[in-house]
Amino acid sequence: MNVWQYLFVAAVGVAAGMLSGLFGIGGGTLIIPALVFILGFTQHNAQGTSLVALLLPVGILGVLRYWKAGDVNWIAGLILAGGLLVGAYFGAGWAEKLNEVWLKRAFGIFFILLGIRYILTR
Repeated sequence: MNVWQYLFVAAVGVAAGMLSGLFGIGGGTLIIPALVFILGFTQHNAQGTSLVALLLPVGILGVLRYWKAGDVNWIAGLILAGGLLVGAYFGAGWAEKLNEVWLKRAFGIFFILLGIRYILTR
């Protein structure tokens, strides 16, 4: 990758961090499509790279802001973290076994269903 591509990745990271702080969503909703469709990463590589970014540094400052506002349930958050730890391990294992085309389709179908849910819910 060249310097401009790395600068683009940095900009995507900022945008994903803002979406994460704003909506509480994982950065993968922006990071993965940007890496796949703009930078030409494979779906597997994009997902693995996104997970590297989400490991530790992403949530710290966002959590501090929400905690100061009294909007953090530490017990639920720690339980979620344990689930994420286990789920990410097994999810990555399943993803690695899937054909690239089927992984992309599953990713797209997941977001279509999620979008329909949001559109139909008040």
